[in-house]
Amino acid sequence: MLPAREVDPTRRAHAVAESMLERHGVVTRGSVTSEGVSGGFAGVYKVLSAFEDAGRCRRGYFVAGLGAAQFGVNGAVDRLRGFADTAAADRPVRALALAATDPANPYGAALRWPDRAVEEPGATAHRPGRKAGAIVVLVDGELVLYVERGGRTLLTFSSDAERLQRGVDALALAVHDGALGRLTVERADGEHIHGSPLAAALEQAGFHATPRGLRLRR
Repeated sequence: MLPAREVDPTRRAHAVAESMLERHGVVTRGSVTSEGVSGGFAGVYKVLSAFEDAGRCRRGYFVAGLGAAQFGVNGAVDRLRGFADTAAADRPVRALALAATDPANPYGAALRWPDRAVEEPGATAHRPGRKAGAIVVLVDGELVLYVERGGRTLLTFSSDAERLQRGVDALALAVHDGALGRLTVERADGEHIHGSPLAAALEQAGFHATPRGLRLRR
């Protein structure tokens, strides 16, 4: 029932470059690498350069630290400039829970995972990654929480109590909206949740104590 797969390499490269622009807004080497695109960034770069010549995208240094070879669609570039031109005090703080593999999550792709706010002494088992089932919570675009698949373990990436509370509230909202189902948090940053500083924030967001941890249902 499906049409035959396109075999022409030029058409395939064209389609990949278009989909990357639509998905990411600003395409960087890291975003291409994270998706395992055949031919890598070098293959997509040629098509994006042709798009630039045709006026379909712009090349520039839009995001600091991600290299000079960045290509963005006009709308995405204009929005980035709008954020840069607006004072931080004039912007509402936004917290968002996303799948770790979502293209809207830049960490582990365009950006490296940030250093942990709390390091577990001698522990190496829990590391963030773009894993199926894992959740990230971003506050103003910065990683605040990482939720392992299944929700039993949380990792924090901020020591600011207000940002952590906003992140936990966004996580609770995702549960209430039905995106995550029931969530029972057992550990945070290597500690049992009942002894963690994060427990108060979770309880304020509506989590209830159980023998296993702190639970929230839809």
